[in-house]
Amino acid sequence: MTEAPEVALPFRRDPSCPFNPAKEISHLRAEEPVSRFTLPSGHPAWLITRHADVRAILGDNRFTTAVNPITLLRASEEDSTVEEPPTPPGMFAAMNPPEHTRLRRMVAGEFGVKRMERLRPKVEAIVNQHLDAMAQAGSTVELLDAFARPITAMVICELLGAPVEDHEDVQRRARGAVDGDIDMEEGLALFLEGQKYMAELIAKQRANPGSAMLGMLIREHADNLTDEELVGISNLLLSAGHEATANMMAMAVVLLLQHPDQAAVIRDQPEVTEQAVEEMLRYVSISFTTLIRTASEDVTVSGTEIKAGDYVFVHLPSANRDETRYANADVFDITRNPEQHLAFGHGIHHCIGASLARMQLRIALPALLRRFPTLRLAVPFEELSFRPMGNVMGIDDVPVTW
Repeated sequence: MTEAPEVALPFRRDPSCPFNPAKEISHLRAEEPVSRFTLPSGHPAWLITRHADVRAILGDNRFTTAVNPITLLRASEEDSTVEEPPTPPGMFAAMNPPEHTRLRRMVAGEFGVKRMERLRPKVEAIVNQHLDAMAQAGSTVELLDAFARPITAMVICELLGAPVEDHEDVQRRARGAVDGDIDMEEGLALFLEGQKYMAELIAKQRANPGSAMLGMLIREHADNLTDEELVGISNLLLSAGHEATANMMAMAVVLLLQHPDQAAVIRDQPEVTEQAVEEMLRYVSISFTTLIRTASEDVTVSGTEIKAGDYVFVHLPSANRDETRYANADVFDITRNPEQHLAFGHGIHHCIGASLARMQLRIALPALLRRFPTLRLAVPFEELSFRPMGNVMGIDDVPVTW
């Protein structure tokens, strides 16, 4: 679990425990909460590490989505002959108002309470299906491939109206979308493959709209959404709604196995699950940042002037470990009420799929602990391989046994 020296500052984690931000980040939060650093692309940027500042910037319309935010997280020496495509139509997470507002409003209803409750029986069935498969496989499995990834891929397919049998291809493409180690050529190939898949699916839905999200968007907004926008919306939800949740689910299990007393509470007292999941989200903070922002005018943050045109990187894991916001912030404690944590961001770009991610975690984690009460890691914790680069923190393999 050692960190490679070339890992950019915001992506570093504590080598002794990868759930913790690097000690350099904690030092900056205490001593220099608004500091300069260099993005992987070589561009200078501001690193924001305190909860109050991060939350304020995410809610401030003077900080807009940066141009080419993905390119800024790519190393400057990468092959410049491979051109990264511009933000596709429909990818509203990387847009600013008014286009962001128009597209997000059309989709938001599908993540409301009523829609989530209609989806809950499907999620429970999918979880139980994979628990049964784990039990039949023997006493040792790799948790990501046997549990976390197929569950989250099948759920997002159900939500969108994509064939559930396509979930393995969805998993493969989604991993490429968030993996910072993948080269640009391979990433572009996966992106184009995803575009083609969704275009074909949308053509079928145009001809015969189903009852899931794509069908709803076509029935209710057919004249206001192009096929290209539908493709972008769908691929955004597939990539963001699957791989990040799968990695969060796997790392939550690892975290709980390191705290067996708290795992037992979740297993035996389902009424604590909702609050416990919020603490896991705060403590792990799987996303390092929301999109990189650009200051549209001069703004002063904690006494430091940020000039118009400057890039800003808000550090979500650091904000969620801010001692001025959460007492004993580096302690994992499911009895804590971690209100206003920023694991899903804040403001207009607050993760639209947060309710879906929460529901999957609240269903899957206690169900796994109840089915396998002796669940434990099949290798020492120190041998697990965490991947720090990318849009979200990843983990390579989680072998478990019972």
